[in-house]
Amino acid sequence: MGRLCAVAQPRTSAGVISCGLAVLVLWTLLPLYSQGSASLRGTIRDAQGKALAGVSIQLRAKDASSAQVVHSDAQGAYSFAALHSGVYALRADLAGYADAEVPALFLGPNEGKNVDLTLQEKKAPASQSDSARRPEFFDQPQFTVSGVTDTTNLGGHGSDTVVRTREAIAKETVSLGKAAPTAGSGAVAEAERALREDVQRAPGNFDANHRLGKLLAEGGKAHEAIPYLERAGELKPGDYENAYDLALANESAGNDERARGQAQALLAHYDKAELHHLLGDVQEKLGNSLEAVREYQRAAELDPSEAYIFDWGSELLLHHAPEPALDVFANGNRLFPRSVRMLIGLGAAWFARGSYDQAVQRICEASDLNPGDSTPYLFLGKMQSAQSTPTEKSVERFHRFVTQQPDNAQANYYYAVGLWKLRKAQDAASAAQVESLLKNAIRLDAKFAAAYLQLGIFHSEQRDYARAISDYQQAIQANPQMEEAHYRLFQAYRQVGDSAKAEAELQSYDRIAKESAQKAERERHEIRQFVYTLRDQPPAQVP
Repeated sequence: MGRLCAVAQPRTSAGVISCGLAVLVLWTLLPLYSQGSASLRGTIRDAQGKALAGVSIQLRAKDASSAQVVHSDAQGAYSFAALHSGVYALRADLAGYADAEVPALFLGPNEGKNVDLTLQEKKAPASQSDSARRPEFFDQPQFTVSGVTDTTNLGGHGSDTVVRTREAIAKETVSLGKAAPTAGSGAVAEAERALREDVQRAPGNFDANHRLGKLLAEGGKAHEAIPYLERAGELKPGDYENAYDLALANESAGNDERARGQAQALLAHYDKAELHHLLGDVQEKLGNSLEAVREYQRAAELDPSEAYIFDWGSELLLHHAPEPALDVFANGNRLFPRSVRMLIGLGAAWFARGSYDQAVQRICEASDLNPGDSTPYLFLGKMQSAQSTPTEKSVERFHRFVTQQPDNAQANYYYAVGLWKLRKAQDAASAAQVESLLKNAIRLDAKFAAAYLQLGIFHSEQRDYARAISDYQQAIQANPQMEEAHYRLFQAYRQVGDSAKAEAELQSYDRIAKESAQKAERERHEIRQFVYTLRDQPPAQVP
């Protein structure tokens, strides 16, 4: 569920003590009616990014009895001028769309602030046909998920490196759908302080308790938020938004059983996408993966937003169901062709199916949508690590990565590995470039174990075993559990005739490899596999 966050400078206070009731009233209304120096502007768009005209935008100063109202123009733009510094509430509404609100917006003296809002289109009434309410894709998904199976003996296709990489990429794809809490700032701290003062002055005020609880929860302070949201619930038991925020805060605080009960109680009265999605999050955390995927699917059916479709697909991918995940991500890409993470999910699904070229193509497309975003390059790099020979397309993207971000250690590393695997390092100039890139990655990150390891491989292939041994030792120092570094060091010691040290490294490698295999088996057992059935039609293809 999307959230709005506004950042501003701390409030200031000024004025003189009035000597009469008329002056006191004037001071209360001053932020709205006096000529100030602050301004507010922004753009109103729908969920697909299209500008919305004729939206009513209300701006109300804290404690004021009336609001200023403007309407967005043909480009979706709105503006308020000559505003006094202080705390405001901003709300936008348009027929057919759910309201968007920023409950605590701060404007400092002479500040010009830009706040863009997104309005979500309301769903058609339940009496209308499904075809009028949902995209065609959701009428007939090309798969059914009917259960899960114990994965104690679940194996993988291909080498252990490829299997591990697929599992790691699936987990990291899921993480793309998890938004981090709003970072604290001076303005957020000031908002929290002001709202705490409101609660102290009026502990029985529903709005004050709810707004403070919501702000704390969105700022990553779910445990602190819960008492205020519970108090607000006691003051107004029938308020849906507060009840939902309380369930969300309990989920964030790890009170999963409580959050599940609250979400299920709300669903008995409100069949809302956000509730199904929240319940999906909770069920996954409780280990009920089949219930979780069904809740994610229902959320996407009710609200086919980019976020809900992505989470549905990534849940399928996490539980070893690449074909259904491919179906979801492919159709999600059709609906949201400029979503970087939807293309990453599509690439991850192709990779899970073993279609490396298709996977690289989709991740490259994601990179091309926003060349400055590091995320697609990092997925490409992980895919490259599982392949003996990367594609020319991926190496070209790594070149762009390091050109745009020369001080990024991973950019230098992945480009070096790509060049090396393509064997463009046969001539002295190319070999020097690979070595320079790896050394630069290490200079930028002194604990970059993988870069030390690759530098050791580079020196070993040049038969410079003394330097290779030093590189492998540095890799192990940075990451003592790196299996391949121990094995490569064993081989290097054997090349120089140091059998005692070679034997010690081989024993370390055997011990760590066994521990790693046991850990991987435990993790695979925890992530149970969906049992799914594909229908007659194949998953949707993206050209």
